[in-house]
Amino acid sequence: MHVQEWLDTVPAAAVYAVVGLVIGLESLGIPLPGEIILVSAALLSSQHAGINPVVLGACASLGAVVGDSIGYAIGRKGGRPLLAWLGKRFPRHFSEGHVATAERSFEKWGMWAVFFGRFIALLRIFAGPLAGVLRMPYWKFLTANVLGGVIWAGGTTAVIYYVGVVAESWLKKFSWLGLVAALVVGVASMLIVKRKAKRAAEEKEAAEREAVPAAE
Repeated sequence: MHVQEWLDTVPAAAVYAVVGLVIGLESLGIPLPGEIILVSAALLSSQHAGINPVVLGACASLGAVVGDSIGYAIGRKGGRPLLAWLGKRFPRHFSEGHVATAERSFEKWGMWAVFFGRFIALLRIFAGPLAGVLRMPYWKFLTANVLGGVIWAGGTTAVIYYVGVVAESWLKKFSWLGLVAALVVGVASMLIVKRKAKRAAEEKEAAEREAVPAAE
């Protein structure tokens, strides 16, 4: 929620840039909340006419593909020493256990690990650098990278955008229903009170009529 509130305070161009940059850095191998930024921005686009969801999805896809490609190049050049250095700097994300898990996934699934890794937080950080370290052929990596990045970024943007639009529509409907319900309750309360007041007045008049003969 704080992320969305912050994004709402900056121009649309800055939102596109922030989303692309954060997702790119996460794909490069830096543990950043790329998915949170994307979801927040997509939800904001459903409520903010100035943010185009198509442009947003394109920027997110571009950031994912470029970031992964840079991560691949860095991993290919840095090799195993790079993973050891990352393990010291980011032990929570690049621990030996996490690296071993990611390696097993790559050995078993190959380029599909890059594709499906886009949808899994841990593998999303590992995919680019680890593919480079393991010397995966670049054309295989690029194919899986582009497909995974576009489907993940574009699909997430589309789904969250339409969920936001539908939610806003339902809220509007509920607001009208709430107004109608309030009017019905108000009118009913008024009629009930008026009826009770009339009955009380009739009872009072009847009591007064009975009291006059008794006094005589």
